[in-house]
Amino acid sequence: MLPPFSQSAQGMRSSEIRRIMKLAGDPSLISFAGGSPGTSLLPVDIVDELYGALSTRAKRTALQYGATDGYPPLIAEIGRYLGSKGINTDGQGLIVTTGAQQAINLVAKVFADPGDAVVTEYPSFIGALAAFKSYGAETVGVPMDGNGIIIPDLLKTLDKLGKRAKLLYVTPYFHNPAGIIYGERRKRELLDALSGRDIILLEDDPYGELYFDAADKPLTATMKSMSNHDVNICYTGSFAKIFGPGMRLGWLCATPEIIDKCQLAKQSMDACSPTFTQVLAAEFLSKDKMPGYLEGLRVAYRRRAGIMTNSLKELMPEGVGWTPPRGGFYIWVTLPPYMDASEVFQKAFEGGTAFVIGSAFDPAGEKNDCLRLAFSNTPVEDIERGMEVVCGAVKACVRK
Repeated sequence: MLPPFSQSAQGMRSSEIRRIMKLAGDPSLISFAGGSPGTSLLPVDIVDELYGALSTRAKRTALQYGATDGYPPLIAEIGRYLGSKGINTDGQGLIVTTGAQQAINLVAKVFADPGDAVVTEYPSFIGALAAFKSYGAETVGVPMDGNGIIIPDLLKTLDKLGKRAKLLYVTPYFHNPAGIIYGERRKRELLDALSGRDIILLEDDPYGELYFDAADKPLTATMKSMSNHDVNICYTGSFAKIFGPGMRLGWLCATPEIIDKCQLAKQSMDACSPTFTQVLAAEFLSKDKMPGYLEGLRVAYRRRAGIMTNSLKELMPEGVGWTPPRGGFYIWVTLPPYMDASEVFQKAFEGGTAFVIGSAFDPAGEKNDCLRLAFSNTPVEDIERGMEVVCGAVKACVRK
């Protein structure tokens, strides 16, 4: 006999992430499911070079336990990198985390009690929703348009929730799953809406470096860098999309008080993030390997996104919409409201192709007339063939 599971465990939904990773790794499928960087694009040669150049002493350090807040040279390099993005880290703290997912989880752990509310965009990142729900928080979605979260709807939601609203979670830069990037005006409106409120803004930025056109780079300026607003911002980023998810490294920049609490919470999770990959990441930044590597990634992902977009234009029936990608990994497809993405998925799956259905990204787990297509880790030669299957599945579900 088992004792009862905890309340948080009983409240967990079936993990869509688990299914995504299984589908993404199935060699028999053309997968548009997982939000993974292109396997063929991972910087194996750079990693070999960086590791080979390490001293024996550095290699031994890499194999040892480290400080909970992170490997000091890496913390210094992340601080330098954030400074290049206009983020003033004076008076702020930094902690290296085991992926950005852990950073989100730590913020949720130190702020969210059962019955509290976490406001998110609709749609929103699956992993963040799972983290918030694991602490008994209610997730409340606010709709977006092409420029970001809709401010009047956000204000109504915040006023209705009152002090129950502890966090606002947003992914403003090539959003997962919606693919949009916030305009500068919308970011300032958002900061104005939060000014003076007792709520944490959790600004998640794993994709901001992956713009396709240099003209969009100014739009990746973070809200954390806009220091003339009275808003408490926790800013998180990740090496997953720009150095490799196997590194399991992210970071959190926030006030020292918040970082101190997050360190205590992290000590109960894993004590420290992998020192081995932290040493490599510090070398990656200090040796200025990132700029050139990112240029190659932008070219490759722009090409893949273009192929997928052209297929959508040529093959999708009327009544289906999507967001033209300007960066990141995803295209968010909106089906006619009568259509169920689960039915489309089943037909596509039978044809050997997979994606993620919309309800996985709904804070309420209900709305299912959308789907997310990830172009990032699908071989170029497979994208058109896979899109023929997806678009054919949509056509088969069109109401006559």
